[in-house]
Amino acid sequence: MEERNFENLDIKPQLKRALDDMGFVTATPIQAKTLEAILSGKDVIGQAQTGSGKTAAFAIPCIEKTDAQDDSLQSVILAPTRELAIQICEEFRKILKYTDDIKVLPVYGGQPIVKQISALRRGVQIVVGTPGRVIDHIKRHTLKMQNVKYVVLDEADEMLNMGFREDIEKILVKIPQEHQTLLFSATMPKPIVDITHKYQKDPLHIKADSGSKVSVPKIDQKYIELKEKTKDEAVCRLLEYHMPELAIVFCNMKKRVDSVVEMLLAKGYAADGLHGDMDQLQRDSVMKKFRSGTINILVATDIAARGIDVDNVELVINHDLPLEAEYYVHRIGRTGRAGKSGIAYSLVTGKEKERLKSITALTGQKIKVVPLPSFTDITDAKTKSLIGEVKEVIKDGRLDKYITAAEKLEKEGWDMKELAAALLKLNLYDPDIDEYEDDINKGEKIRTLYIDAGKKDGIRVKDIIGALAGESGIQGSVIGDVELHDTYTLVEIPKKYIKDVLKGMKGKKIKKKNVKVSVSK
Repeated sequence: MEERNFENLDIKPQLKRALDDMGFVTATPIQAKTLEAILSGKDVIGQAQTGSGKTAAFAIPCIEKTDAQDDSLQSVILAPTRELAIQICEEFRKILKYTDDIKVLPVYGGQPIVKQISALRRGVQIVVGTPGRVIDHIKRHTLKMQNVKYVVLDEADEMLNMGFREDIEKILVKIPQEHQTLLFSATMPKPIVDITHKYQKDPLHIKADSGSKVSVPKIDQKYIELKEKTKDEAVCRLLEYHMPELAIVFCNMKKRVDSVVEMLLAKGYAADGLHGDMDQLQRDSVMKKFRSGTINILVATDIAARGIDVDNVELVINHDLPLEAEYYVHRIGRTGRAGKSGIAYSLVTGKEKERLKSITALTGQKIKVVPLPSFTDITDAKTKSLIGEVKEVIKDGRLDKYITAAEKLEKEGWDMKELAAALLKLNLYDPDIDEYEDDINKGEKIRTLYIDAGKKDGIRVKDIIGALAGESGIQGSVIGDVELHDTYTLVEIPKKYIKDVLKGMKGKKIKKKNVKVSVSK
């Protein structure tokens, strides 16, 4: 199949500019086969796996066809889950980076409907939603379908598996006759075929396999299976184990970037974030600090995956697996540059396993599962590194005054091996390591503390960690998830430290506010 370049696509210049920022140069098979057909107005059935790039395949034409001067609803995209709806919306917003007058909104259950209604009343041209919540809005007349001209059913087979067929049909019958309907699905069971016959007009059926494998740099790729709530600790352990000069942690959402940066700063790492809410001046400032080594950990969304041109990044950590498989290649390509070796870890929860399969299908490479480094592993790695530094100091020479001090100790009867071991211990020993639970997924020895202060009191995560560690004498690294709410905070602490924390925090303040700390029920 002939490669198609996005630069040659007949779309607005601002869309091409945004796609270039996203690192989109050559279309994936599903994009190459569907884009022109969709742009020409045809109904399309796109058969492709998750992670094949299909979001851009329908998002680009949708945005191109939207009348920016008309603030009424023009496009509806249906997705099976709220997670996918949010991710699709994020992709739209990246493509809309230089297009200020087109608004996109996710609508899904679990979020207050009043908030969504308020946004819809301000004018939204594109809605991405789950079938149930879209029907709720139609019933309330907050979603007015009379001007809709573009409808997408994404992961249609999954929507049917979840029992949404009746809801989908209720939505489709509310849309005017003259509109374009696109359906994307990994499989084509009979119920989907029935929907295409009933609601599409002479659809073009396009089946796209993975095509040629995407070239992946020679990087040591690994993944770790874990629970969502233990990802932050896993990031810290990997950083402690590898001790990189420069590392990048990739997240899917800008809010996650902010929370990971705050967590790393609170634990003493030199970190900063990079995401789409930052202007060019801010981004340049962060990158300058990263290149100079003022910070050595950069936490970023995919908007930065193509724009980071730094040769000595040693480690990439995917805090979240990317929505589209191609982004994985862009991310890990930030390490192992200029002929140097690199390593990339992906932190994978159960629900992300399917996305991992899409990545391996695209790259044609097996990503090996490995355990999270234990504290023994971390200590061994630090010992090896320190011994290497000691050898370099010996080679450098200029040790006369230190040799004199060592000889004096030897004359006093001290064993030189024990002396060397003691010096290593002084540099490496962490009194909490031996008591730590190596399997962070067990969680049975963790308790949650309740603190009666939160965001409205001007308190931040690092204030909480600093206070608990400072007043109780525990290491900040043993403190788990800190969940900051408006008027209270929940903190996960290993059970064995609960008494020390409660005693240490009795009658104490955080940011000049008297607080009460108790075990949460």
